[in-house]
Amino acid sequence: MSEQFLSVYDITVKIKKLLDTSAPLQNVWIRAEISNFKKHSRGHMYFTLKDDRSRLQSVMFAGSNKSLTFVPENGMSVLVRGDVSVYEPFGQYQFYVKEMQPDGLGNLYMAFEQLKKKLSMAGYFEESAKKKLPRIPSHIAVATSPTGAAVRDIITTIRRRYPLAKVTLLPVLVQGPHAADSVAAAVRQADSAGVFDLLIVGRGGGSLEELWAFNEEVVAKAIFEANIPIVSAVGHETDMTISDFTADLRAPTPTAAAEMVVPDIQEMRTFVAERHARLLRKMQEYTEQASERLKRLESSYAFRYPGKLIEEKEQQLDQMQERLARSLSHTLDQQKKRLQSWQERIINVHPETQAAVQKEKINNLDSELLRAMNLTVKDKRQQLDMQMSKLDLLSPLQLMKKGYSLAYNEQGTLIKSVDEAPEKSIVNIRLQDGSLHCKVDKQLYAEERQGL
Repeated sequence: MSEQFLSVYDITVKIKKLLDTSAPLQNVWIRAEISNFKKHSRGHMYFTLKDDRSRLQSVMFAGSNKSLTFVPENGMSVLVRGDVSVYEPFGQYQFYVKEMQPDGLGNLYMAFEQLKKKLSMAGYFEESAKKKLPRIPSHIAVATSPTGAAVRDIITTIRRRYPLAKVTLLPVLVQGPHAADSVAAAVRQADSAGVFDLLIVGRGGGSLEELWAFNEEVVAKAIFEANIPIVSAVGHETDMTISDFTADLRAPTPTAAAEMVVPDIQEMRTFVAERHARLLRKMQEYTEQASERLKRLESSYAFRYPGKLIEEKEQQLDQMQERLARSLSHTLDQQKKRLQSWQERIINVHPETQAAVQKEKINNLDSELLRAMNLTVKDKRQQLDMQMSKLDLLSPLQLMKKGYSLAYNEQGTLIKSVDEAPEKSIVNIRLQDGSLHCKVDKQLYAEERQGL
């Protein structure tokens, strides 16, 4: 049953999670009035943001408020940016401030951020678009107020560091409603003149409203489109303007700009003196080394006996010519052999040659076939004669030639026993050269014949 109930802490955590993940309540800007302001000894600021209809408990931690350029106070109208969340120990929601601007100036600040984002997306601040400043400029243009401290600081610093540089002032309005157009026109004038090595655009310190001309888009566009290198030097080190981001180099102050664009002539003199001394040492070392080399050459065999050296060289030249001739002859022979080899290969693979070779092969095969047939016939004939001889030996006719005869009864059957020829029967006796027609007179067996 107890598992169906949540603790207060559980509910608080769920609410905090909902607020922390709600996009409309994160990173929002609020315009309100400060009340109950209190700064803790650890630097954290606790206060209430209110308007005529509601109040919102707020806190700005030391890490966020350390960059404030003003001290918040009760009754001050401000613009704040932050997140809505829950302070768990008290279970109350409050606003965690990350950034604060005085109302009024806040509008300018938001306009500044919007223009900065727009120009950044357009590539105005890309490092690849920055132009390199000349190391030693000879003619510098300065676009600033002719009556301000900035122009004096710039000219004084340039003349102190590098008096050889020529400085031309392009007077402009540096604050007020027409300041931006004045600065932009001066930038375009310096760029189109084609006589300046670089341009310094700037003014001395002031409030955000006083510096606002250098946050106008028309100034940024003129700087971005200019071909001449431009240094932006507006206000103090903590002041950042759109022209600072757009220019090829940003100087924290006008004096710093002058120091950054020209070298120190004293340092250059020291540098040149060091290089001059180093050059003299190098020249002396080179002269000594050249003298030693000249002495070695003068004492060499070639200078002492030039005639003999020429004779040796001529002999070497003859030898080289002979080697060259042999090499050429050898190469020519090799090429001729290769050519002859290729000609032979071509002849061998010619169709007529191939036809003659095949015809000769066919003739040879015909001859071999005929000879093999003759040998086979001869061998078979000899075998036949041998078989005929064997048959002749076994033939009765051959025996009859030796005096033997064969007896047949009247039915023509060969008589092999005395019993097969009874008395008074007719017997035909076949001899070598004919036959005898006989009548059996008496049968005599072998024992009777032996008794005879």
